[in-house]
Amino acid sequence: MTAHDTITNKLREAFSPVSLEVKDESHLHEGHAGHRPGGETHFRVYIVSKAFEGKTRIERHRMINATLAGELAGSVHALAIHAQAPGEGGS
Repeated sequence: MTAHDTITNKLREAFSPVSLEVKDESHLHEGHAGHRPGGETHFRVYIVSKAFEGKTRIERHRMINATLAGELAGSVHALAIHAQAPGEGGS
């Protein structure tokens, strides 16, 4: 299973999202810290879930980071997070 698949599956299980998109942006970081041949080091997550209702941006990020702690301690170097509750605007 790829890091992309693992991230997607863990976020689905933990947050039952209304919407989820996980993008591998490793190719944008070639030559930078943490990049490895083959990618799967830098990801961007767009997630909308009721689990984030009433939570601050920091709390949402902490929830996601805790869910993906194993990946962040291992193969994933960077994770950009865009977490919203249903009905919230913006990106």
